[in-house]
Amino acid sequence: MSALTLDLDLAALVVDHDMVVVVGQPTVIARLEQICRERIPREKIMSKDLAGIELCVFDAYGTLFDFNSAVARHRTAIGPSADALSDLWRSKQIQYTWLRNGMGAYAEFWQVTGEALDHCLAVHGITDPGVRQKLMGAYLALDPFLEVPATLETLRRAGKRLAILSNGNPAMLAPMVEASGLSDRFEAVLSVDEAGVFKPDPRVYRLVEARSGVKPAHVCFLSSNCWDAHGAAHFGFQTVWVNRACAPDDRLPGRLSGEIADLSLLPALLGVS
Repeated sequence: MSALTLDLDLAALVVDHDMVVVVGQPTVIARLEQICRERIPREKIMSKDLAGIELCVFDAYGTLFDFNSAVARHRTAIGPSADALSDLWRSKQIQYTWLRNGMGAYAEFWQVTGEALDHCLAVHGITDPGVRQKLMGAYLALDPFLEVPATLETLRRAGKRLAILSNGNPAMLAPMVEASGLSDRFEAVLSVDEAGVFKPDPRVYRLVEARSGVKPAHVCFLSSNCWDAHGAAHFGFQTVWVNRACAPDDRLPGRLSGEIADLSLLPALLGVS
């Protein structure tokens, strides 16, 4: 099994064929993204498929906003299991959406996020209700990734239409986008709540044309979740995987139009300066 191991003062990173494990402070992310830029071949960054793009649609959690920032903000209250809890919380959160899709049992993402957190707190033996309250509150004001504001501004100045399409329900998304100061960048913040099902169900991706009037072939969809990127590509979007974790590609239907290490590379990909 091939692997990349990065040892820094504040973190240890292991990337192999099956998983990515990051342990340490969020300040390590910038270094990780630098390594990803070096490891992603240029042909994966540049793609001729992205001509004629009228609308850029972004996933929210993990793509524009750092879900790990919730735990990072309350690391002291959580204790030594903070990083492991953050990883498991995200894993269970996504797993629960897939399982609910399979069961035909949709619930708002806020509920799913809380249920996933309750599982994680139990796993790590954390019983203080104040910790749960702090973490759920932090999810309403997640930090945007460092390159996001400048990237969105560059795209807006170039006349690109921008929107969000997220598993989050409106009551979660609205305060987060507002707190980030980025709400004026987006013409629409679309939620799966309108479809009553989570990604990667095609009913979710159909919301984009229904709201914007833009055909799928003229939409550039961006997600840090490889399964989401493939789902969107299979639906018909021109899709770019934002591979922040420098992970191997999932073997799923839907051909990706490009792969970038972070969103700072998007303007060049679209021919915008």
